[in-house]
Amino acid sequence: MGSSVVVVLSGRKQLHRLRDQLAALTPAPVRLVAIGASETDMSAVDELNPALTRRRRQRGMATWLMPFGFFAGLTFTYITDLDTFAFAGPIGSHLIGGVLGLGSGLMGSYAAAASVSSEVDDRVRALRNRLEEGNWLLLVETATGVEIPWTRLQEAKPQSVVRLNES
Repeated sequence: MGSSVVVVLSGRKQLHRLRDQLAALTPAPVRLVAIGASETDMSAVDELNPALTRRRRQRGMATWLMPFGFFAGLTFTYITDLDTFAFAGPIGSHLIGGVLGLGSGLMGSYAAAASVSSEVDDRVRALRNRLEEGNWLLLVETATGVEIPWTRLQEAKPQSVVRLNES
């Protein structure tokens, strides 16, 4: 993934004109997504939906925390030699400890994913406010190594240009 910016524009005609101009460039941007009323919904764009980002972060953490939690729970029951789950027998007791550790890893992934906020989340919140004020957004994403067409963007006289990420 390359660089991506969101251009805030005041009118729909201005949005379509800029999108058509950018699509005609060589090399053209990889993605041009118009966002606003009667256009793409902001929540449908992955980069502009914090809930999707948080869910992706949680899944990534769960793949590491759940196995670690299982082995930590299993190890803890072996080390402490507690008979908390004596009804399950010696092997079952350790397995129950491992399953409880696995559940703890899952809960930890949710807590950790929810507690992390980034600069991009703040930028997305500002963009959402701009959209609610009646403005239009254009997501421009270029390929890795390709420069954002800054002069073309500035010629459109946008209200603002918000950088989401760089390659």
